Amino acid sequence: MARAKRGTKARSRRNRIRQHAKGFRGGRSKLWKSMVDAVHHAWRFATQHRRKRKRDFRELWIVRINAAARPLGISYSKLVGGLKRKNIAIDRKILADLAISDPNAFQKIVAQAKAA
Repeated sequence: MARAKRGTKARSRRNRIRQHAKGFRGGRSKLWKSMVDAVHHAWRFATQHRRKRKRDFRELWIVRINAAARPLGISYSKLVGGLKRKNIAIDRKILADLAISDPNAFQKIVAQAKAA
């Protein structure tokens, strides 16, 4: 009887770890135990940071909207409150993009919010 070796399954698992450890510095990309620890750590943080990225972008949009709205004489919170009262459904991503790329359109939106 021949002994059962894990062959392709085990190799593909190890190769997946090696692929993900590519570019890590020092032993973290060369030594098996360090490599596994580093890759598992990276995967855990990748999961967390996919969620964090959404928060970070929303924060950035809010800062941009506020920075563009202040010179027009309105704060971010008053602007958003005015838009809600006027039933103008425009999300923060688009509003921030308008503030940068099309200031005239942003001014018109601010005027609508101020009128509310």
